Amino acid sequence: MNRKSKWIMPPEDTGSAAVEFRGSADIAGGLKRASACVSAMGVYKFRVNGREVSSAVLAPGWTSYKNRVLYQRYDITDMLSEGKNTLSVSVGKGWARSPLSLMREGNLYADHPSAIFYLKLEYEGGKTKEVFSDGKWEVWTTPVINSEIYDGETVDLTVAPRLIGEALPDKGIDVRLAPQYSGLVTEHERVAARRLITAPNGEKIIDFGQNLAGYVEIRITGKAGERVSISHAEVLDKDGNFYTGNLREAKQRDTYTLSGGRDVLKPSYTYHGFRYVRIDEFPGEPAPSAFTAIALYSDMKRTGYFTSANQDVDRLFRNVVWGERSNFVDIPTDCPQRDERLGWTGDAQVFCRTASMIYDTSRFFDKWLADLAAEQRADGSVPRFCPMVPGMDEEGNSAGWGDAAVICPWELYRAYGDPDVIRRNFPLMRGWIEYMHSAGDEEYLWIGGNHFGDWLATDAGEGAYVGATQTDFIASAYYAYSLSLFVKMGQVIGEDMTGYEKLYTSVRRAFRETFMSSGMPVVYKKGDGANKARRTKAVTQTSLAILLAFDLADPGERGAIAKKLVAQIKENGGKMSTGFIGTPLLLPVLSSEGYVTEAYNLLLQTKAPSWLYPVRHGATTMWEHWDSLRTDGTFWSDDMNSFNHYAYGAVAAWLFETALGIRQTEDSAGYSQPVIAPRPDRRLGSASGSLDTPHGKIGVSWQYTDESVRYEISIPDGMCARVEIPGKPPVNVTGGEYIYTT
Repeated sequence: MNRKSKWIMPPEDTGSAAVEFRGSADIAGGLKRASACVSAMGVYKFRVNGREVSSAVLAPGWTSYKNRVLYQRYDITDMLSEGKNTLSVSVGKGWARSPLSLMREGNLYADHPSAIFYLKLEYEGGKTKEVFSDGKWEVWTTPVINSEIYDGETVDLTVAPRLIGEALPDKGIDVRLAPQYSGLVTEHERVAARRLITAPNGEKIIDFGQNLAGYVEIRITGKAGERVSISHAEVLDKDGNFYTGNLREAKQRDTYTLSGGRDVLKPSYTYHGFRYVRIDEFPGEPAPSAFTAIALYSDMKRTGYFTSANQDVDRLFRNVVWGERSNFVDIPTDCPQRDERLGWTGDAQVFCRTASMIYDTSRFFDKWLADLAAEQRADGSVPRFCPMVPGMDEEGNSAGWGDAAVICPWELYRAYGDPDVIRRNFPLMRGWIEYMHSAGDEEYLWIGGNHFGDWLATDAGEGAYVGATQTDFIASAYYAYSLSLFVKMGQVIGEDMTGYEKLYTSVRRAFRETFMSSGMPVVYKKGDGANKARRTKAVTQTSLAILLAFDLADPGERGAIAKKLVAQIKENGGKMSTGFIGTPLLLPVLSSEGYVTEAYNLLLQTKAPSWLYPVRHGATTMWEHWDSLRTDGTFWSDDMNSFNHYAYGAVAAWLFETALGIRQTEDSAGYSQPVIAPRPDRRLGSASGSLDTPHGKIGVSWQYTDESVRYEISIPDGMCARVEIPGKPPVNVTGGEYIYTT
């Protein structure tokens, strides 16, 4: 963005309406190249001579507005013609001006729409010309008379645009502009309406058959002044009526006044989370064919595929994919529907590995981590969600959430093998490590603080939010785990990590002395000191899984811990009792300790809590709670009950790494040293999938035929992989197609 460009604003208060900033460019003959840079405080649509320049939606996205706003660059050479050309930037409220989350009053980042624009024209012969946003630009009204992220959009197509006046310089904006480098949000899958329902209460409801994040396109011809209004929701209640209780204060309603011609209706500055829409107003009888749901998410390349002959597991994987799509809308949101949609750090760190298998998330997370670093406080702590919402910036952080500052860079490095992600985020990681080092009264433990713990685990009883695993145990374990990853990453980029290696040794030792006795976890109570006899056992599935996954158990203890974990699951009726922290660890630690069959048992469990319980109850995305919808048709709660949360979708990493067997050696990254070690199970019948890596596509499939299993493995040219087929000696192979039968 050129320094001569200025932020501009309307000359009067325009409320919640979207406005259009209009400028012009006189184009002479011999134009060689025209490059435009655009941004807004709000979200914008950029048009040249009335035509939209980009397919991007909700640009420039959501960033840490107090620190930076992204701008986008467009090549508009082919859209310009000789003579006068109209340039316009229409701006809606977006995240910058919508009341967000619990802060439902006022405009949080700005109290008016603003835009900034720059155009460079290059002609044959070397002549150039520049066009800037300035006071010569005009401000016009638009058909969008109200727009908000949570509440939706109101559009009146009968109202002609009106000139408000000339733009004013916006001297109140003092923020760094940075170029766009992640994929913008765009339209993706188009989902046709499955059916029109008349609910028991008489309401008309369209069912799209798929929960998603996006909006509805309606094609209609009606009389001028007639109205269409639709509300969005994820589920129906037990009676079959439209249910909006879990949206809290989010209205999720779009309303249109028709032009009198053939209209194509869809929002410009908002999005919704939904499977169903209720038709609140409509001229005549609505036909399902007039309605299409359009999925919105950041533009990312699909890299991972999985399918199996087990329909439940197949549906589970598709639910994971849709959960990622629905919540990777510029930032990694927790949910796309209620009045929240925040970039929770805990959700991001547990899912980052899985996300980076299914899609190429390198640029997506790069952008989000840059904002996390921008939001980092002087003491090294980071917010519980990013970008931070003004008025909600609590002191400190929660273990397992703030650790995203370390774990996400680690997972990105492991997935893509690029050490630059470590270099870029090294100050962020070091700050978080030092924060944990200083938190609480114990130098080598994290005791006290306000933690989410094993969020939504079922082992603390009905209705509990925080699981039974002691939060001090979890916090101190994450202190050790993140520190161990930080040491590894520092060594990768040649940093002297001697001091942190010594710190890790002390932290691990302190953890074991405080939270372990006879190789099992115990509860620490202040004042216990070294008196282990005063401590009570705290053997939960999560605590056992953490000891194994975070390498806090010594080699001679691992077998007994794994055996105890298997027993705990059996005692719980073959079901897990874990939450956000423990669940992603269960199947990997069971498999790594030799309990592959038991891991499959857990995967294939259909009673709650389990991954397949939602599948058996009609889920098309991942749920926030194991029993968001109970067997009797009632809901877990109204206030916190999303039916589109991606955190529990972390299980898909196990499908790639164990079921298909596509994994890496511990000391490699970017699949430079892949290991192909599939572990089949007859209950799946067959499984196949592929993973695009920086070194090419790896494909694996296996299928049971009578008493044998047939394996087909595809290794890209130039890659050397170690293949470990059950019952056969390991072999090293190079690029090619391989078939094995056992």
